[in-house]
Amino acid sequence: MTFAVKCNEIFDQTVKLYHVTDDVDAVFNNPFEAETIENRLARKCWIDAVQWHYEDIIRDEHIDPVEALALKRRIDRSNQDRTDLVEEIDTYFRQQYAAVEVLPGATINTESPAWAIDRLSILALKIWHMREQTQRTDADAAHIAKCQAKLDVLLEQRVDLTTAIDQLLDDIAAGRKYMKVYRQMKMYNDPDTNPVLYGKK
Repeated sequence: MTFAVKCNEIFDQTVKLYHVTDDVDAVFNNPFEAETIENRLARKCWIDAVQWHYEDIIRDEHIDPVEALALKRRIDRSNQDRTDLVEEIDTYFRQQYAAVEVLPGATINTESPAWAIDRLSILALKIWHMREQTQRTDADAAHIAKCQAKLDVLLEQRVDLTTAIDQLLDDIAAGRKYMKVYRQMKMYNDPDTNPVLYGKK
């Protein structure tokens, strides 16, 4: 099993597990051993699943403004957790390929392996929810057909992205490509760089 195929398997399993309760406050019992890459991948997808549903909730036009603000804070924390975990996954790849001799003429990719894998996690959620739409009994045939067409595209996209990620990892392992990690320097969460925050000191 290739690495990206394994990611899809873990992501599908995690999305299914989330929907057992379908509750943003549910506790995630990670089935994988701590400190393994599988554990990190599952945690990453769980964060994405919870945040997906945060985004659904906050779009309720009748949501209480106080609740909406509290939820916005949770979304911000979730975004930071997601970014931190992607960087953890990239650190794993840096360690995996640390001894690889980079070939002359090697090129860099437009994104790191972990950020590409981040997109696979989101795709797993899109596929789950689009498939759910195709199975609705309260929707008309036009809606079902439209969602089925979208689902077909998402499934094709996942095949293509899975292939591209595995090709990227093969190229890095062979020295044909090299990876660099630029840490996400998000300024709005930093009390030293967000003028609204440091202006209140």
